[in-house]
Amino acid sequence: MNTQKTILIAEDEKSLREAIADILRLKKFNPLEAKNGKEGVEIALGKHPDLILLDLVMPEMDGMTALKHIREDAWGEKVPVIILTNLSATKEQLVEDIVTHKPMHYLIKSDWKLHDVVKKIEEILETQGTKG
Repeated sequence: MNTQKTILIAEDEKSLREAIADILRLKKFNPLEAKNGKEGVEIALGKHPDLILLDLVMPEMDGMTALKHIREDAWGEKVPVIILTNLSATKEQLVEDIVTHKPMHYLIKSDWKLHDVVKKIEEILETQGTKG
């Protein structure tokens, strides 16, 4: 009865992206990988994952711009997004963007172990499941 959930990992750091994808596979998720923001938007809007894990500093298109594009789509307005980044939200424009585009969580990479990130994904998806 439990259908496999799809998670998009938009992260330019290949080793981190692959490590997260490996853990998600072990936890029976279906990970999709994007190496930059542009690819992340294309995959998100094409495949409609259940949750997006999004880095902010990426080539071709940064994560916040990618999130803006995703949020413009009817499906993308509601998809849970976790920002996983090295940037702390101190710049005024970044804080404004976070308030406007409403990621579910903002996690600083150095503060979180990969297994804890996966646990957070599971919690969010569990909560989402009880809403619908």
